Amino acid sequence: MASFERASPALKEILLRIYNAEKPIEVDYHLYEFGSVEYHIKSSVSEPQVTYLSISTPFLSQGVFLSYGLSPFTLKMVRQISTDVLHIVEPANDGYQLTLRLDFSKLPHNKESLKIITEVSSVQAVILSSQLKEMLQNVNSWDSSQAMYKPIKLIYHPKEPFYVIRQPQKIVAVFPMRFKDNSDVIIATSFFQELMDVVSLKKWAKVPPCNWSPIPPLELRGESFEDLSTNGGFVSFVHQRLYTKKDEKAIGQFS
Repeated sequence: MASFERASPALKEILLRIYNAEKPIEVDYHLYEFGSVEYHIKSSVSEPQVTYLSISTPFLSQGVFLSYGLSPFTLKMVRQISTDVLHIVEPANDGYQLTLRLDFSKLPHNKESLKIITEVSSVQAVILSSQLKEMLQNVNSWDSSQAMYKPIKLIYHPKEPFYVIRQPQKIVAVFPMRFKDNSDVIIATSFFQELMDVVSLKKWAKVPPCNWSPIPPLELRGESFEDLSTNGGFVSFVHQRLYTKKDEKAIGQFS
């Protein structure tokens, strides 16, 4: 199973090298991650304090809510990374969903600069999490004509989808679990089984219910065999009621 680390270590390293350079450097570099994410980092000695960062990343879903490029909500979340340092260039460079202008002269000269560069390096995670939040907020407006009980397949890493299913009075998120090593499978299986015992305790009654099964849940009936082939079973989280403004925190727990 892929580890969903927010910041891209390689992107962070490149940005830090540009920021910490003793003299302006020329950078025109393409960085590829997961086989489907591309960054283009460009800086020039003629404009030493400015670096341009473009990103191409697959959308979580090809569904109706994400079919017109990055939404205003996603762009708002990206801007909140740092309103001083980061500016969105419109339109984005050809072949990319997003281009950012980074003004390193606005970075504070203390440990805060490392924090901001780390957050900028997390831009892909911000895009994915904001898309998921927006989708979960909107999924309650679906009606039967839009197959509201059909699983929504989301992909945050190639060949590792997860699913969100809207049901009456609840939303279910299902994560197929995959591990490279047999020892990890044994450890994870034991952990999930113990987790089921823990979440059944009364003191955890207010947290979203969590379930684990070695076989696909019924909600995923009809999905492709390849997507449901796992060695670690399936973990499901349940949000028990429809979305209201009070449910923002619960949506954050899914994303």
